[in-house]
Amino acid sequence: MSVDGLKTETLSADAGGIARAASLLRDGALVSFPTETVYGLGADATNDRAVARIFEAKGRPRFNPLIIHLPTPEAVADFAILDGAAQDLAQAFWPGPLTLVLPMKPGGGLSKLVAAGLPTVAVRVPAHPLAQELLMATGRPIAAPSANPSGRISPSTAQHVLDGLSGRVEAVLDGGPCEVGLESTIVGFDPEPVLLRPGGLPTEAIEAALGGPIATRQINAGINAPGQLSSHYAPDAALRLNAETARPGERLLGFGHVEANLNLSPSGDLVEAAANLFRYLHQLDAEGDAPIAVSPIPDHGMGRAINDRLRRAAAPRD
Repeated sequence: MSVDGLKTETLSADAGGIARAASLLRDGALVSFPTETVYGLGADATNDRAVARIFEAKGRPRFNPLIIHLPTPEAVADFAILDGAAQDLAQAFWPGPLTLVLPMKPGGGLSKLVAAGLPTVAVRVPAHPLAQELLMATGRPIAAPSANPSGRISPSTAQHVLDGLSGRVEAVLDGGPCEVGLESTIVGFDPEPVLLRPGGLPTEAIEAALGGPIATRQINAGINAPGQLSSHYAPDAALRLNAETARPGERLLGFGHVEANLNLSPSGDLVEAAANLFRYLHQLDAEGDAPIAVSPIPDHGMGRAINDRLRRAAAPRD
């Protein structure tokens, strides 16, 4: 669907494409770009109108805050307060698939829409080289949720973005498939660290860095960070989880040594399964609306994030 005849450009991952994407972002346009997790839908986080267009393009509720992306950990000091355990996690895992929810710094210039009225802001320093080049070239904090219609399957390729948002955004910077394939892990502080969303950084790695267990916030405990809607990441087809076999009329999204329509990882590799999850859900969705059964996924390492996404995808639709 297009908006006022808007034509979405596909930009190459070269100096010209990066320069064009940065120019569009500075001018208030929406540009999707790859990170190591998924493709983000970027806008200048200091521009109210540009940030408002993210919510419009995605159909995203305004109460759902956004993540801002910055090129270096040092840049965070202009917009948020990074200290204590948050500083330790930043030193251990940035750049990388970790988002920290931090107290917003007064006078930082961020649009109030980014934080959805909260006194905190979600911040990430992505590791993807193309994302880092774009952030450096733009010279602005970039607000960037996943580049998909709200509630639908997240995009791990440029084509996924075009399938969902073509005609609603100015450009997509095509950097190929995302390596991790699941959104970032989100940690908040209350004041101790709290896991708000499992993701591309395994919880076990965070606990090792902290020297002990991390508390987990339950779904539906109120929205105080991105990625906390109970129904999300959903294909059109219904999902049935923890299925040992497919029932008549179902398609099986497998894991491990099973016969399946598609197999996230025949060898049982959770990292491979995470990278394939959204791509295979997109593929099954494009092939028809027959229900999808999903094999059991071990609930550790990257499996914890995979199961989080699958539970939300299978939840009753809002």
